[in-house]
Amino acid sequence: MLQPNDLPLVCLPLDLPPEAAAELIDFLHELSEALERHYGAALKHHYDALASTQRGIASDDPPF
Repeated sequence: MLQPNDLPLVCLPLDLPPEAAAELIDFLHELSEALERHYGAALKHHYDALASTQRGIASDDPPF
């Protein structure tokens, strides 16, 4: 079974002090919010297209 430090793209320190952990989490939240602001229109377009495709598939299926 994989352990947290076995993941190739994520290497988390084992003994991170609570204050540093809080700062890291705050930074990651700010980063994800910045990414959402920057790519927001593209994300909306992508998810709208997926929803439209899924509705089209569902409406083409016979009810029985």
